Order: sequence, then structure tokens, then C-alpha cells
Amino acid sequence: MSLELLISEREQFELSGPLDLTSIDWNDPHHRRSVNACLVQGVYILERDRQEKREGPNALAPPWWEFFQFKLARPLIDNVDSSIFGAIYEYNGSPTSPSGPQQNSPLYVIAFRGTVTRGDSISQDILLDLHIIQNKLHQASRAEIATQAVRSIIAASDPSRVWLSGHSLGSAIAMITGKNMAKSGVFLESFLFNPPFVSAPIEQINNPKIKHGIRFAGSLITAGLSLAVKGPPQSGTRAVDPFSAMAAWVPNLFVNPRDHICAEYIGYFEHREKMEQIGARAIERLASQNSLGTLIMNARGNSEAEAFHLIPSANLIVNMSPSSDFKAAHGIHQWWRLHIDLKSKLHLYR
Repeated sequence: MSLELLISEREQFELSGPLDLTSIDWNDPHHRRSVNACLVQGVYILERDRQEKREGPNALAPPWWEFFQFKLARPLIDNVDSSIFGAIYEYNGSPTSPSGPQQNSPLYVIAFRGTVTRGDSISQDILLDLHIIQNKLHQASRAEIATQAVRSIIAASDPSRVWLSGHSLGSAIAMITGKNMAKSGVFLESFLFNPPFVSAPIEQINNPKIKHGIRFAGSLITAGLSLAVKGPPQSGTRAVDPFSAMAAWVPNLFVNPRDHICAEYIGYFEHREKMEQIGARAIERLASQNSLGTLIMNARGNSEAEAFHLIPSANLIVNMSPSSDFKAAHGIHQWWRLHIDLKSKLHLYR
């Protein structure tokens, strides 16, 4: 089978989409996860339609949202390369389902795609991937456009029924947007697939003791550098810790342990719990909200560097099903499959 044929099948909903979801129950985690993954896929195909000049009946993107009774309110366009990097979907479905009233259905879903490695958007996408590593993605135009779009939606509707979704680079954009909203007291339901975690791939080490040792040493260094760069936390003031202020935002993080781009979220939350158990909560409190790379950049005078990937709370969902390779472990398609072995754990910041 040729690569072009394989890609074509992945783009067609009738060949690759979850056709079993003919009736959506918004109270069902599998339905919520699958639909959001498909809406993100819709953004990928929107951009491919633009690149291939597929319009009208030749466009492949619409079934990815129309099957679930959404309509495309408007695409989000990157003002640098004019590529489509996101979409605002409006739900037009029935207010009831076989299981009863659909109180948990969204009114709007704002979804963001990841890197497209073909066509005229590849250079800008790769540049933004580098921005992730450099902790400056929040300065990119896509992050600003995304935040403005979400603010306009929540200003005109019920914020509790406005959802965020994203995959890979798009998940990073959604993460920044969600954090911006959380800082202003708006906590959006979020579905973040394979979100990038800027760190050495410690999770890929098989020996648990070595992993814990490396993370413990990293926490000590990060906490110490944080004190050196930022000074000790001020006591006796009414100032609210910005990290703690976001604790009520609990995004759904979907990660695969074989995907080194996102797998470190597993260790990030597990290590935080272990540090509390051994009485090192004060150290981990500093380490969990600071990135070693960002602190070094701050010490060198780059005060605008920001570790977007560090969050206080999350519902961590790990795909334990076998993955054939990195591409499968990082792909969006895994998240709408019916038979998938998931392990979830709620991590709340105290």
C-alpha cells in the first residue's frame, strides 16, 4: 500500500472515523474523548484541504464534525503563513440522548491541530515546535489568536459549556489558552492529546530507582535555582500564588508512555506525590512550578521565558495499549478507538 493511499484513508472519516458513535452520550468518557479527538482531526484535514485546494464536495474535513452534529463556526488562521491551525465548532445536536438530558454537552469546542509535515505550513509549524523547546510559545501569534478567540466565545456564552481540544503542538496552544483563562478565574473543560512536556525523557528509563534518583536530584537543583533567581516566597502578604490560582483548572491530559514528547507528564505527577510522601513538599512545591531551562534563561536576562507545560492539576489518562512505534504512540487516531486500555488518575494540587 502506498504512503499517499494510507494518508488518504486516514483523512477520510468513512474509512478511519469512529462510525459506531451514531448517538453521543456526553456523560460517557469514551464518547467525549472520541468526539474531541475527531474535532482535532477535523482541523488537520481542514489544513490539508486548503493545501490541496479541495473545496465543496471534494473537501474531506466536514464529516469529521458534521457526523457529531457540529458546524464549523469559523477556522482560526495563522497570520504568518495563512495556514489553518484551529477551528471553532458550534454544537447543534439534540439536548437529550438515550441516557437522558445532555447537561454536559458543549456549546462550542475550540480545537487546535499539531504539526503538519507536508505543504506550505511545515516551516511555521517546525518553528513553533522550536518555540516549545525554547519556552517561548506563548509569544507566538497563534497563542494570541487562540486566546482572543476563546475570550470572544466565553464573553457571549456559558463558559462551562466552552471546551478546548488540541493535539501535540495544538495541545500546547490549548494549554497556554487554558492557563490564560484559568488565571482570570475561568476554568474550561479541556482535552489535551499528547501534550508536549519539555524535559529529558526520564520516563523512558526502566529502572524505577534510577528514575526517582534523577528526578529527586532535579527537584533539588530546580528548587535551589528558583530561590537564587526569584528569591524565597514572601510570607505575611495577601498575594496569591499564580500557580495555586490555576489549581481549579483540571484539564484532561491524554498521554502514551511510548511517546517521549508527552510521557514525562506521568513522572511529573508521580514524582510530586512521592516527594510529598517523604516530607519534601516544600522542595517539590518550588520544583513542580519551575522549569530548570526557564530558570536558566531567566538568570541570563530572558525574563519572558515561560514553562507553559507545568500545571498544578490534571486528570491524567494514560494509554496502556501496545503501540507499534513512536508514530502510533503520538498519533491522534489512537484516542477515538473503541478498544483501548486506559488508566486514569486525578491529580489535584493542594
